[in-house]
Amino acid sequence: MNPDLLRGNLDLILLSILEARPLYGFAIIQEARERTGGYFDFKEGSLYPALHRLEADGLLAAQLGELGRNGKPRKYYALTDQGRAALREKREEFRTFTGAVTRLAGGGT
Repeated sequence: MNPDLLRGNLDLILLSILEARPLYGFAIIQEARERTGGYFDFKEGSLYPALHRLEADGLLAAQLGELGRNGKPRKYYALTDQGRAALREKREEFRTFTGAVTRLAGGGT
């Protein structure tokens, strides 16, 4: 996977994963792997800074939940109303962008 493609679409990917329900970090990693057949395999070093940035931007809200294996509470991330609006916008931007690239690359009409 080209890391530049991931970097440019990370917000869309994370917001999409969290659309259905709140999840904690490792569960987000697992969900990404499962839903993409292993194509996305996030590392904690790239995941958590992105989650913290989305939280600081008001797109995610975090809440402590059940205890993890280490005995510390897990931090669950959920979309805010602002995050849901951003997800709709990012999906539309992505559809427009991929459509234009497909037309340029000769893969469609």
